[in-house]
Formats: sequence, C-alpha cells, structure tokens
Amino acid sequence: MFTGIVETMGEVAACDTVGSNLDIWIRSDLSKELKIDQSVAHNGVCLTVVEVANGMHRVTAIEETILRTNLSAWNLKSMVNLERCVPAGGRLDGHIVQGHVDLCLICTSVSERDGSWWIEFAFPASYAHLIVEKGSVCLDGVSLTVAHLGDLSFAVAIIPYTWSHTNVQQWKAGARVNFEADILGKYVARWMAPHIHTD
Repeated sequence: MFTGIVETMGEVAACDTVGSNLDIWIRSDLSKELKIDQSVAHNGVCLTVVEVANGMHRVTAIEETILRTNLSAWNLKSMVNLERCVPAGGRLDGHIVQGHVDLCLICTSVSERDGSWWIEFAFPASYAHLIVEKGSVCLDGVSLTVAHLGDLSFAVAIIPYTWSHTNVQQWKAGARVNFEADILGKYVARWMAPHIHTD
C-alpha cells in the first residue's frame, strides 16, 4: 500500500522490450536503498524491483500494465515519481493508494494562478461515480484533492512544493496521466451495485 506522497523523482536510464514485457532501469537517490522483491510505486504503478546496481534499479512491466498505464510513453530522461510502500504504523499523509492504475486520463489544460497551478482532466462517464469534489484521486502517483468537479471533468490545484518535487511540472494539455480512483469509493460502489434499482 502507498499513500501518494512522492519520496523522490527518478530518471529513466534504459527501456528494453523483452517479448511482450518492458524492462526499465531507473536512476534515483532512492535506488541504492531498495532491495530485490520490494514493491515501489513508479508514477503510481506498483512495480517489483528485480535488480539493483550502480545507483539504479530495474523493474519489469507486463503487457497488461503497459496497456493500462503511460509506461509506453516513457523514454530516456523521463522523470518518474517514486514512492516506497508505507510501513506498518507509518503515517498516512495522503490517502490509500494501491498502485493499481485504473486507466490513463487526458490532461485538458494547465494554467498558472499566481503561484499555484490549476490542472484539468477529462474522464469517461463510467468513472463518474468514483470521483467526488474534495475527494482524493491519485495522478501519476501523487495524492491530490479534487478542487472542482464537472460532468465529465475535474480539476486539481497544485501548490509550489508539489510542482517542484514531482513530475506534475511535465503535464501539459494532451498528456496521458495514470489515474487510480479512491479504493474506498470502489468498495462502496461494488457493495451498493446490487441494491440500486433502475426502472
């Protein structure tokens, strides 16, 4: 489990296709502290560390993960948000994040507002019941609050610290961003589904 509080950014050092999988080497300040078999969120995607060497670590993404996330758009020098799983008894500073991306959302606009940033995203109607105003969403591994909710869009407000310490500064209109809906909303929706009658 993760919290959506990014620890550091890593840089993609290599991407190699192996069959239908993608092997990715990430260079970061965190890499030397990682261990093989450890779960780490990469832009909100939970991936297992399979090798550590020379200040880098390697992860492997399978086809399902590649199709559902923005990993296929990564290239050399891409900056990736990194977070280790939260330890038992640790602080839950963001919200509960599984690292299981639902889909990629399209960024529709980015605007600066006197020192902060207002970023809007479009989402499919099938996810409307899982997004609530002032609720939590995870975007590229960053826990954010829905500042405004429209019919098929929402906006988040980015403070300067988040802008400087994560890769949200790379988001532009048209960018595909990994999205994970709040797991609590998913469970409530699943439980309520048999009890909702439509005539």
